[in-house]
Amino acid sequence: MSSTASGVERTGILIDGKWESGNGTFDVMEKFTGKTLATVARASLEQVNKAVDAARRSFEEQPLEPYRRYEILSRASLLVGQRRQELVQTIVGESGFTVSDAAVEVNRCIQTLMISAEEAKRIAGEMVPLEGAPGQAHRLAFTIRVPRGVICAITPFNSPLNTVTHKIAPALAAGNTVVLKPASYTPLTAAILCEILIEAGLPPGHINLVNGPGGETGRWLAANPHIKFYAFTGSTAVGKALHQAVGLRQTALELGSIAATIVCEDANLEWALPRCVAASFRKAGQVCTSVQRLYVHDSVVDRFTEMLREKTVAAKVGDPYNAETLTGPMISGGEAERAEAWVSEAIRGGARLVCGGKREGSILEPTILIGVKPEMRVMCEEIFAPVISIVPYGSFDDAVDSINGTPYGLATGVFTNDLSRALAAAKRLHVGSVHINETSSSRVDLMPYAGAKDSGFGREGPRYSIQEMTEERLVTISRI
Repeated sequence: MSSTASGVERTGILIDGKWESGNGTFDVMEKFTGKTLATVARASLEQVNKAVDAARRSFEEQPLEPYRRYEILSRASLLVGQRRQELVQTIVGESGFTVSDAAVEVNRCIQTLMISAEEAKRIAGEMVPLEGAPGQAHRLAFTIRVPRGVICAITPFNSPLNTVTHKIAPALAAGNTVVLKPASYTPLTAAILCEILIEAGLPPGHINLVNGPGGETGRWLAANPHIKFYAFTGSTAVGKALHQAVGLRQTALELGSIAATIVCEDANLEWALPRCVAASFRKAGQVCTSVQRLYVHDSVVDRFTEMLREKTVAAKVGDPYNAETLTGPMISGGEAERAEAWVSEAIRGGARLVCGGKREGSILEPTILIGVKPEMRVMCEEIFAPVISIVPYGSFDDAVDSINGTPYGLATGVFTNDLSRALAAAKRLHVGSVHINETSSSRVDLMPYAGAKDSGFGREGPRYSIQEMTEERLVTISRI
């Protein structure tokens, strides 16, 4: 890895444009080989507070006009493209995601930066018809949107570039400054992105990076009173703890899920099949919208299950550096062991294995189960692994009720050619997104993205995040 002018590699702590050593270190492992990829500095409490102070000072002393934010983010999108190969290799190494998944991550990051750049030029309030009230004809009223200040971004391992960008880029587009804490599994990609933003012209104090475990570094960030907004993606349990810790300060929380997709009797199975395979097994199923429950109508379930089995067993599994691999290693051997244990537990309880189920180290074969029961952990808890359970159904209403019966509500896909059914599903499903003729894992970076129930609140997507990361202020002017 390259060294910076300060002489400390980007495996350090970034504060006000300078890389610092930390209070101890931790190793980042290459997920496929298990070898040490890098040794990363762990931030101290003093460094966490120093990073927040740098962000606060930069916010107050170096505010950026909207067009300048546009220029910086546009330039950053170009630089990401120029460093594509480096980013792909870093993502594959520290996350275990395949080359193809990593390439998609880079492409989406470029889009997210471009969209955020454009949105920086379009931040506006609205006119308020105050003169419509009795005795107020002499007054003019309008709202403006102003940046909140220091934004804290806490990001997960399963999208080490684009999810980071979805928090940082809108925050900067809105005129805020940022302190970033990436997942300890995948801090290296985030460090490259910070380098790119500074190279693109961002004042150094506008982006700061601290590394360390969530239970420690995250707790220190939550306790710092100068942070005005928290953007978090992670588990529901940690999200709830963060929300309680920060009190009245605003948060956007993208949390857990048991995502489902429905395949109706009139669905185009040839269209649905590759989308279900990709949504279930890409990134080794470690996506909050990965298909975990697959509801298939009784009349097509046998045919669809066999088609899905054939497609799954034909997929290449293992080496993420191989361009043909669909499913690489999970984030750790421990997580793969946990998922394998859940599958074995389901089989002991009466579920049947269609394919997969075998584990070698951190690689769990893409797994399909049938005959599952609602109380099995593969059905009622987020497995976050390449495992799907096929659930036959006779009544569409029953499938919808089953999905609504979970505590989560992030996204659902519905494959059908019946417009009435599609519209009914959109109204009845208690989730943040309903995708007709796509899976639960369908996402375009410019769209609003949010959960319901225990899947969190607050919207992502640059335009929508900017609304979250700015405050609306009313201005009235009286004619005297």
